[in-house]
Amino acid sequence: MSSSCATVTNVYENGKYTTVVAKIESGSCARSSLPLPLPPKPLLIAMPSEAGEFPVLIFLHGYLLYNSFYSLLIQHVASHGFIVIAPQLYTVAGADSADEIKCTAAITNWLSKGLHHVLPPHVQPKLSKLGLAGHSRGGKAAFALALQKAGISTALKFSALIGVDPVDGMDKGKQTPPPVLTYTPHSFDLDMAAMVIGSGLGEVKRNPMFPPCAPKGVNHEDFFKECKKPAYYFVVKDYGHLDMLDDDTNGIRGKATYCLCVNGKSREPMRRFVGGVLVAFLKAYLGGDSSDLMTITDGQTGPVELQAAECYV
Repeated sequence: MSSSCATVTNVYENGKYTTVVAKIESGSCARSSLPLPLPPKPLLIAMPSEAGEFPVLIFLHGYLLYNSFYSLLIQHVASHGFIVIAPQLYTVAGADSADEIKCTAAITNWLSKGLHHVLPPHVQPKLSKLGLAGHSRGGKAAFALALQKAGISTALKFSALIGVDPVDGMDKGKQTPPPVLTYTPHSFDLDMAAMVIGSGLGEVKRNPMFPPCAPKGVNHEDFFKECKKPAYYFVVKDYGHLDMLDDDTNGIRGKATYCLCVNGKSREPMRRFVGGVLVAFLKAYLGGDSSDLMTITDGQTGPVELQAAECYV
C-alpha cells in the first residue's frame, strides 16, 4: 500500500465504545491453581460498557509503577472494543523478575475460570483472541513469558505480543534475571506477531548519577532485532520512557515519574500514539483487520514524529 493511498486512521482518538474501569481485589499467586473467582493479583480492568464479546489484552506495568498510572492508555484501547487487564504485579521488586513472570502466567491461567465472575454479564471475553503487552520491565516480563523463560508457560495461547519501551536491565551484561535478550538476530522463538515501541529520549540520561531509563544495549532496539516475522517497530522522536503514562500520577512514585527520565513536552501525544498503534496492531492480529496498521506503517503517525519505523512481514 503506497502512502498516496493511505487513509487517515481514527485509532489515535477514542473509539466508539464508552469505557468503564473496574478494580478487582486479589487472592494470591500461590493459590492460583484453585478454582477461585479472585485473580492472583489485583487488577484494573478497562472494558466497553456496551454489550458484546471482546478480545482481551493483558498489560503489564513498568518497574515500581502502579497500574493506575496507565488508566487513560488502557481506556483508549478498550474504547475500540477490547477488554484490557492491567495487574498490579508488585509494589516492591528486587533484581529478579521471575516472580512477575510467574504471576502473569497465573493471571493468564485464571482468565478462563475466573474472568467471567468479575465482568458484567453483558461483557464477554473472547479468550481465543488474547494479547500480551508490557511497558519497561513489564515489556521484558511479557517477552519472557511468551518465550517461556524459566520454564513458565500458560494454558491459553497468545496471538499478539507488544513491548512498550521494553528494558532488559541496566546495561548489556547487567540484565535483570532471567535475561531475555541473547544478542542473536531473529532468535526469539515466538509463535505470534510482535510489535516493539520505543522512545527516542529513553536512552538519554536525565541525571549523571543515574543510568538512563531505557539504556542502549538492553532496550527497544535490541528487542526488535531479535524478533522474527511478523514484527513491527516504531520509535517515537522527542518523547521519553514514561510519556505514555497519565498526566496526573499521584503520590511519591507518581511525582517521581516526572523527575527520573528525560520527558517530552507533553504526555498526551505519546500516549495517543501508543494507544493508537496498540489498537491498530490488536485489530490486525486479534481481529483480522490490518487496514489501520498498514496506514500507520505507511506513515500516518498522527500526533507524533517517528525516529524509526520498520516491519518484517
